[in-house]
Amino acid sequence: MLLSRGMTGPVLRFAPSPNGELHLGHALSALTGFEMARRLGGRLLLRIEDIDVNRTRPDYVQAIFEDLAWLGLEWEEPVLHQSQHFDDYRVAAEVLKRTGLLYPCYLTRAELRAFAIEHPELVDPDGAPRITRALLPLPPEEQIRRRAAGQPFAMRLDMARALEVLKEKTGSSELSFAELDADGRAIRRIRARPERWGDVIIVRKDIPASYHLAVVVDDARQGVTHVTRGLDLFAATDVHRLLQVLLDLPEPVYHHHRLIADATGRKLSKSARDTSLKALRAAGLTPHDIRRLIGLSS
Repeated sequence: MLLSRGMTGPVLRFAPSPNGELHLGHALSALTGFEMARRLGGRLLLRIEDIDVNRTRPDYVQAIFEDLAWLGLEWEEPVLHQSQHFDDYRVAAEVLKRTGLLYPCYLTRAELRAFAIEHPELVDPDGAPRITRALLPLPPEEQIRRRAAGQPFAMRLDMARALEVLKEKTGSSELSFAELDADGRAIRRIRARPERWGDVIIVRKDIPASYHLAVVVDDARQGVTHVTRGLDLFAATDVHRLLQVLLDLPEPVYHHHRLIADATGRKLSKSARDTSLKALRAAGLTPHDIRRLIGLSS
């Protein structure tokens, strides 16, 4: 279902990745954004986060539209597809590069695994190895050799330099973000700690952006004022707020909602092939049943 353009007020978005079928966790996220937009008198946009072109499929995109329409959600056209905006991410990355904030990283997956084994204490909030330029496990001569050989590389954010630029731009080394309560009214400021992520990847080896870069560029492009998403992305807000300052992008407010878990307490995920909305619909469940299952009032 479509909404006409021209509406004003807060702008929210639901931004799924089409690399699997939506499940109950996605239903909670989509309905949370939809209902907050309605309470605030704003708009809900749909964005297809398909930068990982090797894992996305057109049938999953179509399934997203069908699932959301079945749930009763409405959105505007055209829907933004990240895969159509790679040039914009390249421009943003170039801004960071010109400021001396990005550097190439030639580490292979095997070398990253070895680093994780050698330094189990150095992990980021997602549990991945926390790489920093000072601890980069490749000697300079090896980096030069790999560059000369044309080996693919990722671009990492030099976090130490980024924090210096943050202080230069804002006059403070402190960074925070605004977190909304469930009603979208009460706001509290939460300290962001981007340093705990180390030198995060900003440009992937095979794609001209990481999730972190693409999401802040697109939120700014679409004029998103309120970001609603799951608690599993709470820590990522550290990096997003830093990038917003570094790229002179506007700051939205955030609401991180609860997650839907299975009987063991594990967060539902597409990779684990948890029961999809499509399968629940085929089994005879109604949108009302879905709302009940995820703990939303009718």
